[in-house]
Amino acid sequence: MDVSVLYFTVPFISQDLAPTSTEQLWILDIYGFVLAGFLITMGALGDRIGRRRLLLIGAFGFGVASAFAAYASSAPMLIGARALLGVAGATLMPSTLALIRNMFHDDKQRSTAVAIWTAAMTSGVALGSVLSGVLVEHFWWGSVFLINIPAMVLLLVLAPFLLPEYRNMAAGRFDLGSGVLSIAAVLPMIWGIKEIAAHGFGPYRAGAIVAGLALAVVFVQRQRRRPFPMLDLAVLRRPAFAGSVLVSLLATFAIVGFAMYTTQFLQLVLGMSPLEGALWSLAPTVAVGGAAPLAVRLVQAGVDRALVIGGGFGLAAVGFLVLSLLRPDSGLWVLLTGAGIYAAGLVVVMSIATELVVGTVPPERAGSSSALVETSSEFGGALGIAVLGSIGTAVFRARLDGVAPDAARETLSGALVAAGQMPGAAGAELVAAARSAFVAGLDVVAWAGVGLMVVAAVIAVTLLRGISLPKPDEAPAPVGVEEQGAR
Repeated sequence: MDVSVLYFTVPFISQDLAPTSTEQLWILDIYGFVLAGFLITMGALGDRIGRRRLLLIGAFGFGVASAFAAYASSAPMLIGARALLGVAGATLMPSTLALIRNMFHDDKQRSTAVAIWTAAMTSGVALGSVLSGVLVEHFWWGSVFLINIPAMVLLLVLAPFLLPEYRNMAAGRFDLGSGVLSIAAVLPMIWGIKEIAAHGFGPYRAGAIVAGLALAVVFVQRQRRRPFPMLDLAVLRRPAFAGSVLVSLLATFAIVGFAMYTTQFLQLVLGMSPLEGALWSLAPTVAVGGAAPLAVRLVQAGVDRALVIGGGFGLAAVGFLVLSLLRPDSGLWVLLTGAGIYAAGLVVVMSIATELVVGTVPPERAGSSSALVETSSEFGGALGIAVLGSIGTAVFRARLDGVAPDAARETLSGALVAAGQMPGAAGAELVAAARSAFVAGLDVVAWAGVGLMVVAAVIAVTLLRGISLPKPDEAPAPVGVEEQGAR
């Protein structure tokens, strides 16, 4: 939820804290940047100090950082609190998925658990924006952070009783140098990709990506030399693991990259208020809620996982095909139908791919491997926004070339503002032209989505066909023994 909870609060934060434009961007983006940068490090740390212990440390930190964010008295203070939230969030995500690997040794139970985990994660992103709209309508902007605290308190109270501890006793000491390298490699790459998506190509943004890639090479070389590497490179050579990471990246690329078009169509083409648009955007989650359990039932019935993933991509292609039919005067049902179909298909993909990753890695490597999947998803989302956003923007600008002033050719919202400053007929013509240009860009992006989903389906079936999970592990040691070892 913290990924999307600021969507409706920015005007209120701007009024209260008066951030500069740069500070406002950092308030929005710093959480995702830090989260992505620390995932691999925290996954490896959990393998060594205990996954439940790291989960509890992260929950405490998340609650404290949420309180700091809620009562921030300046923009820099809020940026700092959001950065701390990112660090704490990076402890929670890989720890939960790694614990699932240790708690459920039966394939069917683990598949169901991962499906629930996937549905919870995707639903949280969808609910965050709506909840922020409701809260700022009745309370002050800090309330969107305070809602985290009861959840974290509940986790701190119940986790010691409900969750077993697990620690890899043979993992060796935590490699601080590798941790610093992984953070230093991921952060500039994510920053560069998102900056290019927001502001276009530039030497500094491209240089950040190149620097991140160079540091990633150094990180990999260090892992090859270490006796106890932070990231086991051997798992990347397993087709099930590497293929699952790739299809997860492609799924996140599509679902995150197209989400901005859905919200803009609701608000700027159909003219809905932000809260009304957010509430309607929840409609596709009805299809999403049933997609993951259906995928699990198909796998449990004996259908090859590769075919289920390929079918999910095929379903997503149908959804994008429906979205390519959108026109400025299309009914709301066209958008909701297409979005519901493609989102359901991609949740099927993410659920089964995640289950494959969790099931194919040894339990002692579950933390770092889960973190790698989460990191690839962050890259997929950033790339989706950058690539699909650039395609839509290029079409939008081309359609308005010679029709609208330069200031109105950047974004649809900018064109609508410019139209409001024109005389009646001229303004109405610009509004119609801008909405038509935006939908033309959306159509091109939807067709790109169709092509990508077809290619992804072929990749999934080719790489993952016939792959089965290892036999169930031996029963884990009693909880008390594991807890004693963790201490």
